[in-house]
Amino acid sequence: MGQANHVVVVGAGLAGLAAALHLRGAGVEVTVLERADHPGGRVGRYRFDDYEIDSGATVLTLPELIDEALAAVGHSRESVGLRIHRLAPAYHARYADGSDIRVFDDAAAMAAEVADTCGPAEAGNYRRLRDWLGRIYGAEYDDFMDANFDSPLDLVRGKRSRASLATLVRLGGFGRLGPRVRSYLRDERLARLFTFQALYAGTVPDKALALYGAIPNMDTCLGVFFPEGGMRAITAALAEAFVAAGGQLVLEAEVAGIDYTASGGTSRRAEAVRTVDGRSFACDAVVLTADLGSLPRFGLRYRRGLRASPSAVVAHGTVPAEVAAQWPVQAHHTIDFGAAWATTFTEISARRGRGKLMSDPSLLLTRPALTDPGQFVDRADGRHEPLSVLAPCPNLDAAPLDWDRLGPAYLNELLAELERRGYTGITEHFRVDHVDTPATWAAQGMIAGTPFSIAHLFRQTGPFRPRNLPRGVDNVVLAGCGTTPGVGVPTTLLSGKLAAARITGSRARNATDHRVSVPS
Repeated sequence: MGQANHVVVVGAGLAGLAAALHLRGAGVEVTVLERADHPGGRVGRYRFDDYEIDSGATVLTLPELIDEALAAVGHSRESVGLRIHRLAPAYHARYADGSDIRVFDDAAAMAAEVADTCGPAEAGNYRRLRDWLGRIYGAEYDDFMDANFDSPLDLVRGKRSRASLATLVRLGGFGRLGPRVRSYLRDERLARLFTFQALYAGTVPDKALALYGAIPNMDTCLGVFFPEGGMRAITAALAEAFVAAGGQLVLEAEVAGIDYTASGGTSRRAEAVRTVDGRSFACDAVVLTADLGSLPRFGLRYRRGLRASPSAVVAHGTVPAEVAAQWPVQAHHTIDFGAAWATTFTEISARRGRGKLMSDPSLLLTRPALTDPGQFVDRADGRHEPLSVLAPCPNLDAAPLDWDRLGPAYLNELLAELERRGYTGITEHFRVDHVDTPATWAAQGMIAGTPFSIAHLFRQTGPFRPRNLPRGVDNVVLAGCGTTPGVGVPTTLLSGKLAAARITGSRARNATDHRVSVPS
């Protein structure tokens, strides 16, 4: 409500920078306040003596959303020196029985991989599943992902929205993802590759809504990408374009709170944003990208009873390249599955107080230097490569564990398990420089100590997710993974765009039609 000539954006992560670029492109004066000494948020960096490593997300899909944010201020990847490469394979999966499957987004290449590992009949099943995934994604992108909601009734108010909803119903989008995928695939190993992404949405595959087939569609059909210089290069490039377009980026500016004035009735209006060092930034509107767990610090509330996603333990460090070269898989992303599957998800996603650590862990290993050789680290004792190991775990609501005490022992246990699985030398030679646990995520204000925010249960999906217009304030808009459309790199970029649209009133659609970008 009211004019917004100067907007303050709190947080220089993907959501904040996307919002800032779209606002700046609309002619709005924008100041971005970031508490760290670099942009990034959950796509930031850890810096050590002789190397850097991505601190958060490592999987990039829909890079055209980056292009769209840059184009809002007349920039492109080329103009900011951002080089993004498609990963082939996107993932390399290993299984407890010693088999492995590579995931390609090219239909023919993936069908050949499936035929080689699972048989020619399963290759045909894969093609039918791929078609269904693409249709699910096409039915929901414009009207459910790239859309602001004021009410659940928005789902049926527009002719096109009703048509998209009817298509989702016809495709079985409100059934369950796991059973739907297994209705196409007979090989359980393959089924895992098209359902594990439910964890990104904070749900168990067998309980996730089938409409979240949009996530494996992005991963396995539209492609996984990686930028030279790491994921952190994305936010650096977005920040560069924003500043070049006349935006103000203020680093090391931790926000203490928002000053409000009465706006009639029970409503308030933000008039300035305060930093902990005593500075005040006057504003006509605020885009706030803080996690839901931090909203009370800004005089805002989120509804009670929200259920958080599972969390993760992530170890970052380096390993000698000659050691890693002997490992059974040489891939950017390796998913090393344990024998257990349903049990694992039950353990990490249990309700309050009943969560457990994985008894048979499935782990994600990320080795970016295999794609981007510039990330190798040369030391006196030889060449080393950055390595991140991610282990899903229960959040602090599900399992209020003492991570300060437990963390080191649990990491040793995970590395010993990887050693048993053939990653010879990892226990001795993996130099761990940083470990994130639910405790460290909680210290950053993340709800229940999870970087994946609230789970995409039906009651926390689409128009039922916390609105990006919080009640009781006239000119504060939320962005980030806790609001619409949800968790993930592309959805967080979309959240920034949608937040900007709340302020500018723009209802324009993407220049790119993502519904027809599915490779055949």
